[in-house]
Amino acid sequence: MRVSRRASIVMLMTITAAALIACGKKDEPAPAAAPAAAAAPAKADPLKVAFVYVGPVGDAGWTHAHDEGRKAVEAKYGDKVKTTFVESVPESAADAERVMRQLASDGNKLIFGTTFGYMEAMLKVAKDFPDVKFEHATGFKTADNLAQYDVRTYEGAYLAGVAAGKLTKSNKLGVVASVPIPEVVRNIDAFTLGAQSSNPKISTRVVWTNAWFDPGKEREAATTLIGQGVDVLMQNTDSAAVVQTAQEKGVYAFGWDSDMTSYGPKAHAAASVINWGDYYSQRVGQVLDGTWKTGTVWLGLKDNAIDLKAFNPDIPADIKTAVDARKKTIIDGSAPIWKGPIKDNTGKEVVAKDAVADDGFLHGIKFYVEGVQGKVPG
Repeated sequence: MRVSRRASIVMLMTITAAALIACGKKDEPAPAAAPAAAAAPAKADPLKVAFVYVGPVGDAGWTHAHDEGRKAVEAKYGDKVKTTFVESVPESAADAERVMRQLASDGNKLIFGTTFGYMEAMLKVAKDFPDVKFEHATGFKTADNLAQYDVRTYEGAYLAGVAAGKLTKSNKLGVVASVPIPEVVRNIDAFTLGAQSSNPKISTRVVWTNAWFDPGKEREAATTLIGQGVDVLMQNTDSAAVVQTAQEKGVYAFGWDSDMTSYGPKAHAAASVINWGDYYSQRVGQVLDGTWKTGTVWLGLKDNAIDLKAFNPDIPADIKTAVDARKKTIIDGSAPIWKGPIKDNTGKEVVAKDAVADDGFLHGIKFYVEGVQGKVPG
C-alpha cells in the first residue's frame, strides 16, 4: 500500500512527539511519596489491682463496704486499671497465703488484704514479690512494699452510742461482737462512752460470736441480748442478722460498716458507714504515677472515712442534733473521745483526768470501760 508524502510526514511528527513526551517524563523528578501515617503510641496495659475479702460481698457489711471502694477505683480510673477480688478467704495463714501468692503470680501489682488475720501471710508473700505493692487493713506490721491502713471505726461507734443513750428506755444496751482483738474491744468501749455522754444510767452487755461473719451466731447473740432486756443493739460483725433480729423483736439496732436499712426499716436507727473509696483511689493513683510509698494511716471523721448515716426517719430531731454537735467537737479536737478520767469496769483509772489517750494506747486496748458488764475473753 502506498502512503502519501503528507501522511508520512504526519506519522513521523507523531512518533517524534511521542518520543519527546516519553523523554520528558523520564527526566522529570518522581512525585514525592505521601508521608507515612504516624504510628499510634502503644496503649499501656492496665494496672492490675486485687482485693482479698474475708466474707462474701453481699449487699451490706464490712466486705460490701470494701467492694464499694473497689468499684470507686474502677469508676475513677476506667481502663487504666483492671480490678479483681476473691471473697470469703479464711484468715488461716495457709489459705490467705495461697490466694495472695496466686494473685501476685497472675500479674496484680497492687493487692489489698482486708482483714486483721491476713497480716502474717501478707508479710510472707510481700517478701517473695518485691515488685508488687501490698496493703493490709487493720494490722500493725509493714515492710518496704507492704503498707497498713485502717479507719477509726470507734468514732462511728461513739456517735452510735450518743444516739443509743437517748433512744433506750431500759437503759440496757447490747453489742454483738466478733473477735476479741483491741479493735473490737475499742469499739465496744467507744459505744459505751458515747452512750454515757448522753445518758449516764446506761450499761452495756456483750455477746461474742468469735467470727467476723456468721449470721446464725449473730442472730443467736442478738436474741440473747434482747432476752436480757436490751432495747438498743450495736454490732461489730459483718452480716445484717442483728438488724433483722431487731426488726423481728421490736427493738432498735445500728447498722455496721454500711447502710442496713433494707434489712429492718423500723429497727434500723442509723449506720456507722465506712468509705474506703477515697483511700483506695488515692493509693491506686500513687501506683500509677510512681509515688506510692509504704507507711501507716488511720483515717477518721475528718477524712470522710467514717460517719453515722442513714438515720431512721422516726428518730427524733434532737438526737440527730446531739450527734452532729458531738461530731464537730471530735473533728476539731475540742472534745476528744478518749479524754480522762476514764476507768475500766473494775474501777481502775486507765486514763487520768484531762489526759488524752494516744494512738498507741488505743491500739492496745484490752479492757472494758466502766459500764460494760463482764470480762474481755482471753
